[in-house]
Amino acid sequence: MENTLRGLYIGRFQPFHNGHLQAIKYVLENVDELIIAIGSIQDSHEIKNPFTAGERHYMIQSALLEAGIPHDRFYIVSIPDIDRNAVWLSHVRTLCTHLEVVYSNNSLVARLTKEYGGSTRLATIPFFNRKSYTATEVRRRILEGENWEELVPQAVTKIIREINGINRILDVDASEGDLFY
Repeated sequence: MENTLRGLYIGRFQPFHNGHLQAIKYVLENVDELIIAIGSIQDSHEIKNPFTAGERHYMIQSALLEAGIPHDRFYIVSIPDIDRNAVWLSHVRTLCTHLEVVYSNNSLVARLTKEYGGSTRLATIPFFNRKSYTATEVRRRILEGENWEELVPQAVTKIIREINGINRILDVDASEGDLFY
């Protein structure tokens, strides 16, 4: 364990899509173990956050195992928002031990990691078909009745259908009005 390089990849994964999968594969080429942190776990049943933390965990684990990624290469943790950016990385580090590198292209995460100092460093991830591989695009396509399945791993398609996620997105969109865009 002493020589194990452990990284962190955080996201809301609303839902987990092929861009996330490609990013995780990329990160796993650079670390021994990856902590996948599901953020904003308190949010669900909203147009921008339709899925629960448990559903997102199920999607991620199923997609990674379907892709042949060994279970001992990743850990999935849930991280609630604390609404105090100055202590965010300290909070994350209490939930994710031996964290050496944070993989993110999010400017706030980058700034907070750099300001934290210490031994935790920041690394970026290449974007993989960023125009299509976004959770926003997946949710938009579901709302518009377009092909969204091509943007997510098959395991995620199965889970979204299993939990009646399409109707949930349609229902929360109807209740929230034009908040999607």
